[in-house]
Amino acid sequence: MLRKRPQQFGASTSQDASSADALDANSCRTFAGRLKTQVYIDLTSKLDALDAPTLSVSGRSVVDLFDRSELKENPASAMLLTLLLIQMSLSFDCFWTFTLKNCSMAFSDTVAVICQNGHLQEIPDDVPLNCEVLIVSANNITRIKRTDVNRFTQLSVLRASRNHLSHIDDEAFVNSQKLNILDLSYNKLTNLTELMFVGLNQLVLLNLMANRISQIASNVFQHLSIIDRVVLDSNDIENLTEMATIFTLPNISSISLDNNHFTSINSDNLPFASSNVTILSVLSHRLNKFILKRDIFPNLRSLKLKTRISFEWHVDSDAYLSSVKELYLNRLSLASFSAILNSTVSLQNLTLSSIDQKTLKLFTQVACSTTSITTLALTFSPLQFTDDEFFTSCSQLHSLKISSSFLKDMSDQSLKPLTQLRLLHLDMNELVKVPVTVRNLLTLESLDLGRNGISEISCLDFANLTKLIMLSLRHNRIVHLENCLFQNLHNLQTLDISQNSVHTIQNTFQVGMTQLRILLMDNNRDQFTLKNGEFRNLSSLRVLNLKSTNYIFTMEGVFEGMETLVRLICWTSVITKEFFGGLRDLVYLELHMDSFLPNTESDGNSTDKPPFEHLPNLTQLSIYVQPRYTADFPPDVFRGLKVLYKLNTKHFFKGLIDARTFTHTPLLTQLSITNSDIFFLSPQVFTPIPKLQMLDLSNNKLNTLDFLAGLRSLQMLTANDNHLSVINENFFQTLPSLTYVDLSGNVLLCDCLNAGFLQWFRSNNQTQVVGGAQYQCVSPLTQTQHRFLDFDIRQCSINVELILFTSSFSVTLLTLIVAFIFHFLRFQLAYAYYLFLAYLYDTKKRRKRDPAHRYDAFVSYNVHDEEWVYRELLPVLEGEQGWRLCLHHRDFQPGKPIVENITDAIYSSRKTLCVISRHYLQSEWCSREIQMASVRLFDEHKDVLLLVFLEDLPPWHLSPYYQMRRLVKKRSYLSWPRAAQSKGLFWHKLRQALETDINVDDQRHQILQPQD
Repeated sequence: MLRKRPQQFGASTSQDASSADALDANSCRTFAGRLKTQVYIDLTSKLDALDAPTLSVSGRSVVDLFDRSELKENPASAMLLTLLLIQMSLSFDCFWTFTLKNCSMAFSDTVAVICQNGHLQEIPDDVPLNCEVLIVSANNITRIKRTDVNRFTQLSVLRASRNHLSHIDDEAFVNSQKLNILDLSYNKLTNLTELMFVGLNQLVLLNLMANRISQIASNVFQHLSIIDRVVLDSNDIENLTEMATIFTLPNISSISLDNNHFTSINSDNLPFASSNVTILSVLSHRLNKFILKRDIFPNLRSLKLKTRISFEWHVDSDAYLSSVKELYLNRLSLASFSAILNSTVSLQNLTLSSIDQKTLKLFTQVACSTTSITTLALTFSPLQFTDDEFFTSCSQLHSLKISSSFLKDMSDQSLKPLTQLRLLHLDMNELVKVPVTVRNLLTLESLDLGRNGISEISCLDFANLTKLIMLSLRHNRIVHLENCLFQNLHNLQTLDISQNSVHTIQNTFQVGMTQLRILLMDNNRDQFTLKNGEFRNLSSLRVLNLKSTNYIFTMEGVFEGMETLVRLICWTSVITKEFFGGLRDLVYLELHMDSFLPNTESDGNSTDKPPFEHLPNLTQLSIYVQPRYTADFPPDVFRGLKVLYKLNTKHFFKGLIDARTFTHTPLLTQLSITNSDIFFLSPQVFTPIPKLQMLDLSNNKLNTLDFLAGLRSLQMLTANDNHLSVINENFFQTLPSLTYVDLSGNVLLCDCLNAGFLQWFRSNNQTQVVGGAQYQCVSPLTQTQHRFLDFDIRQCSINVELILFTSSFSVTLLTLIVAFIFHFLRFQLAYAYYLFLAYLYDTKKRRKRDPAHRYDAFVSYNVHDEEWVYRELLPVLEGEQGWRLCLHHRDFQPGKPIVENITDAIYSSRKTLCVISRHYLQSEWCSREIQMASVRLFDEHKDVLLLVFLEDLPPWHLSPYYQMRRLVKKRSYLSWPRAAQSKGLFWHKLRQALETDINVDDQRHQILQPQD
């Protein structure tokens, strides 16, 4: 999947420059030049948009420094102001043009910027210029200036709802030629000016709901040439005449004017001949008149009215509303209702809402007397019971919906007259059982009984509904599912019994539902067991959802005979090859796993056979495991998943991941490994999946990301909430396709170890660091109140001039001190010198009396590098070459002071082997070990110190460790990264180094003698 590169702030706005690079130092200067020209040409028009408190010199606003007339007449003054503006623009943090300060970019093919809930006062200035979708909802924006949106020439969607917008500049969207959707709902706009929407030639949807609009310019909508839908609900509009032009737009089809202040719709007050509108919604309790004396709505198909009881309806001709097919009516009198039905001769779908219970039955009978009505909906009406006469005249109905009407029961014969009924919705009521009258609906195809209080189902409830295609019993209290419930539903295709309290299933699905394609049993509130072959007879089933808030016990073989199933969501405690037997065509699998015996290792959940081996068509797999689950899966757990491209896991992997794990999934492009307590990953883990594009490693314990080096197709990396403190500056250079990275929630160090990463952070022009501007310093304590981006890396560079000055000053000062000491203290120094020689002589004599060395080498290493020592070093040096090594975790004497242990280890070993890494340099004890080894080096004048570098460390990383830097300059050392292609030579060189200076006494302490 390829993503469009965002065009950064200051990049070219021309059509052919949409792939321009982000703003770096050079593009900052280029932008300054363009800004200079633009300000000089059109300076006065920009002054109104400037934020005066921001642009100030000596306490005075920059704008106040120059009179506007002087700017027109004096080019020098204009140029001076231009230069000030350029300087101001260059003071911006250019690198924030992609690492957005208050926003983030969605990872998708569309350049979408999301700035929600950020307490923003204005649209951010660092949003990329080629932004296509901009969401700034739920902020504190009060004004949209002309310069805010016009810079986004590629914008197609702008959502600025739930702000405090009270003003929009004229021509604020003049350059938004591609804008399709504009959402300004839930703001404080009061008037729509004539030039407000200039330039919106491609706008399709305009949402102005829930503002305070009372004044509308007569021609405000004339620029919206292809607008399809306008929403003006919940405003203060009192006169429709002011907005009459909206009805005359050539492509308008839907207008919503709910909850405004006008009281009538009168053709005499609407100065247009005809409108193309097809959907008109006027749900307002203030409306008391609807008068049509002309055919101004010839194409109207759907009309929604909420009126007063004393509502006046007057339509001169039945032909005026002859196209109306759908009608929604809320709160009106029976007389008005009858008049409306007489004017809508083609009405097919009727919805009656909030009708008084006493008159609802009469309303229904009047509606059913209109033979054209085939769909009737009764909603939000206090209907508790329907008697035998309620639907006596409704035999022509095809669809009946009684929703949210407090229905508790229906007489046994109330639905019998509906001999043509195909759809019945009784959802969101108070039914405690399936009404007996439903059994009479022999033509019924769709039945929705969801969101009621049904607890029991009889085998006779659906016995006669042989044509039923869809049945919904979701969100009830059903406890038992008997084997006879659905035995006659041979045509049923969708069955929804989710969100119930089922705990007993008696071969319910082993009946002849051969056409069933979708079965939903998710979110059950009780436990039940599915036995072997439970779904064997559902030969057409394609979707099965068994995800539950409680346990649904699934046994091996439960899915036998389900070769057509393509999507499965289930809960299980064990996954084996037999468990998934029969799922030949499965494409999507989502597993929710838990163990019955928490925190055990022998609960029967482990398996040594690949469970997915017989799922050759599986492309998406999600495994969500409860933290207490303890199963152990083999490295080839995913064998057989050759076409898998998406894998999501949570708490699935425990500790390390074997390098063979993904060798069987070569097409994997999306991988999520979260909440798995992983602290280390080998680079070989990702070698078999070179096509990986999206990787989520959040909520683990990783302290490095270097293992990802080489994933050239990786585009999205999420590693938030880990233990990352230092990021290798070369890491991102190995990921050439990376465009999105999230490192939030880590413990980033604000010191020189992260200088390289911070420099990349600021200068990269491709990868968006999500929320990077808000990353906080976690260490050291002096920086914890600062942002990571504010850390000054200049202190990490070497100042040559300072070094020269310090050196010359030190030499001069040292010369003076030496001359002073020699003149006044030369006899005392001579005495101390001879005393020191005597001490050294005595020390050497005592060492000669010591026994031979007990070890060949003392290994000095940091605990973070322990895995390399145990996996790589020990097997070769002790296992293959036969050296005897001293390790602090293994050979130090318990209870002895650590300094004495270190001293004894160094002097009891022929050599000291230092394993150098970034963590080693930061360790206090490792520093002491190498210092003691250095003292021995200069004391004995023997080759007793060996250096092995696990990482390629730049010189500036060694600058704080002068002793180490001095040793590296004077001594040869071995590098593990450079031995990647010739490890044999590495071990050979290390052996040669260990063999030097072996005397006869020491040689006997080898486990194996070296070969000649």
